[in-house]
Amino acid sequence: MKTSNLCFFETAGELEVSGLLSEWQSGYPEMGILALVAESDRETCVPVLQALCSRMNVPLCGAVFPALLFQKRFHAKGCVLARFDSMPFARLYGPLKPAHPQTSEIIESMAQDITGRLDRPRSGSLFMIFDQMVVNIATVLDELYLKLADRVHYLGVNAGSETFKPMPCLFDNARLVQDGALLMLLPDHPGAVVEHCYAAPERMISATSTEGNRIITIDWRPAFEVYREMMEAEYGVKIDRGNFYQYAVHFPFGIVRSNNEILVRIPVALEPDGSLFCVGEVPPNALLTLLRAPAADSLQTVDAVERGRAACTATSRPRPSLPSTAPAGGCTSASRRSSNSWNCKSAWARPSSPAPSRSARSARRVSGAIPCSITARSCAAAGAGHEP
Repeated sequence: MKTSNLCFFETAGELEVSGLLSEWQSGYPEMGILALVAESDRETCVPVLQALCSRMNVPLCGAVFPALLFQKRFHAKGCVLARFDSMPFARLYGPLKPAHPQTSEIIESMAQDITGRLDRPRSGSLFMIFDQMVVNIATVLDELYLKLADRVHYLGVNAGSETFKPMPCLFDNARLVQDGALLMLLPDHPGAVVEHCYAAPERMISATSTEGNRIITIDWRPAFEVYREMMEAEYGVKIDRGNFYQYAVHFPFGIVRSNNEILVRIPVALEPDGSLFCVGEVPPNALLTLLRAPAADSLQTVDAVERGRAACTATSRPRPSLPSTAPAGGCTSASRRSSNSWNCKSAWARPSSPAPSRSARSARRVSGAIPCSITARSCAAAGAGHEP
């Protein structure tokens, strides 16, 4: 299946991919490729793409996701190739581990690489794909924002395995790596407007002990004990170790910020000691609430995105749209001031959760997202937003 600058291959055979690249390269000699690969085809598809693009001198970057969304359908196999008529700056960085001695140097390198390629402030967007297993994404984004501030718009997604196990998931022409990030500087890109519209009850709790993306205690009690009590009290849902994953993706934590913005943190693993692992960093003593996903037939998210769109149109802020050569993420976020709001604002992206709600699908239409969406069903995010 192909559009003007996008193509989905259910099976990425060398002959078919080579033919497409040759066709595209004849019309766009400076082109580059962003490849989105389904996890099940990682071991076969990525080497084929790397070999072909290297042989044809085509810049390549990409990531691996549990599933892909192309032309209104989910695909558990295959890959999507997105052509940039002129390849923007793209680079892999890592490892990004909290205790790694070079992490600060890597973040400094990120900032220098981006700053040196900016023609004018706020003229482009910094699109980032993180390995979901990087536990300090929020910290990386905070430090990056301190160096770049509002000179770019921020948006991004997480990549990785549906099993939430470590896996090399980011690649370029020569490498396939993990524990890192892929950064792309999209020139003359207006950014995005993204909303999640999770409902938040009035009760607040405190993450009294955390470690990266792990919540150890809430209000000085085992995290799962408090989570289970709140689920039943607030929403009438009885949760135990057996059905934890089935429900947790629909009832994530929300980190309440001083400006009342809520960052979504979806629990994905329950440890024997009652601690909870989330996709996304949770700061110590963070103020939390327990969220609920909007109903499948709700248009609340659509209305919120449209209000954001109208506000952007009426002011000098960027329009909430993506150009046809950029991917739209199932877990995107947009940032205005600090990397502490990199929110994953798509709760449906999970293996045992239902397909995206109508409000989520409509929201993508309102924001102008292209038909190729990154669906990180197991990569419900950490954040790129302001946080990004």
